[in-house]
Amino acid sequence: MKDNNQKQDFLFDTINYKILLIGIGLIALGFLLMSGGGSEDPTVFNEEIFSFRRIRLAPTTVLIGFGVTVYAILKNPKKA
Repeated sequence: MKDNNQKQDFLFDTINYKILLIGIGLIALGFLLMSGGGSEDPTVFNEEIFSFRRIRLAPTTVLIGFGVTVYAILKNPKKA
């Protein structure tokens, strides 16, 4: 007979979920940094689309966020 009072084991530990949420937040921040810079009139070119924020900072932030989420998935929680 099986005991129904067993503690359920989760796949990840609490720290894994916290790191995962930080990574998802970094990805969202990167996509927010990429947004904007367009023009209301499609015939007018706006140079702001090639700013440092949209070309370098935002993609780097997204890649760091993906790296953090992979780390959160692969991190082995220490069992006591």
